[in-house]
Amino acid sequence: MRAWWQDLTDLVLPAECGGCGRPREVLCPECRAALMGAAPSRVRPAPEPVGLPEVHAAAPYEDAVRAALLAHKERGALALAEPLGTALAGAVRAGLGEGWGGGAEDFPPGRGASSAGDGTGPRGDVLLVPVPSARRAVRARGHDPARRIALSAARVLRRAGTPARVLAVLRQRRAVADQAGLDSRQRLDNLAGALEVAAGGVPLLGGGRVVLVDDLMTTGASLAEAARAVRAAHDRWVVSSAADGKDAGRTGEEAVRIRGVRGMHGVDHAGEGLCAAVVAASPDAFHINRN
Repeated sequence: MRAWWQDLTDLVLPAECGGCGRPREVLCPECRAALMGAAPSRVRPAPEPVGLPEVHAAAPYEDAVRAALLAHKERGALALAEPLGTALAGAVRAGLGEGWGGGAEDFPPGRGASSAGDGTGPRGDVLLVPVPSARRAVRARGHDPARRIALSAARVLRRAGTPARVLAVLRQRRAVADQAGLDSRQRLDNLAGALEVAAGGVPLLGGGRVVLVDDLMTTGASLAEAARAVRAAHDRWVVSSAADGKDAGRTGEEAVRIRGVRGMHGVDHAGEGLCAAVVAASPDAFHINRN
């Protein structure tokens, strides 16, 4: 476990750029440009896991971006949470689309802020639900990287006028193997049924638009499993509400359809549909128009 003074030292006196190693920089201008210089893009892995929601990413996972994510995750360069969170916030806004409020002043050019810029937002908060790391990994690293970046992204979104908060309601219900070295099918099998929504977490998801967030997407297995867990928990809660008489006269299936939490089942009308956002994705995932 990291000592508190190490965290403070990292935040106040960064030793080197997380992307290229330039001294006395958290992230130098060139590496910031690699991370946030282009508009976030829709990404899709191949093969695409069943149930994967629409995903937007800030940058390809390569070179300086890869180095910065690894420095934050594995070497505890905690000051990188700020630029990584800003990049994630842009990907979140790209996934939400227009009309979710806030201006562009807190986003770099092309980062997905509403073109209206009038500070007016729609229904409820943006609820950032991070994909959890394995407990043993959190203990070894001394922090949960995805949650830390999500908290930073929520602050950026709020400064831009979009009400946002982090709901860390997902947890691992069983142990999983290390994903390193596994192919896409093996990762899906490894994670199948591994996540669940913590007791008491499901009603909280009814307070706004749910966006699954993570630092990185490679095969999409983690996000697909997170989406499955959130949808399953939500459906059980709605059916339970129907059984308790809150939806008198309706079947469980009708209750799920009518009382569904915003964003759970990919409704097509504007502003709806469970979506996901990541800081980075495999470079191949940016080529979504392949045959």
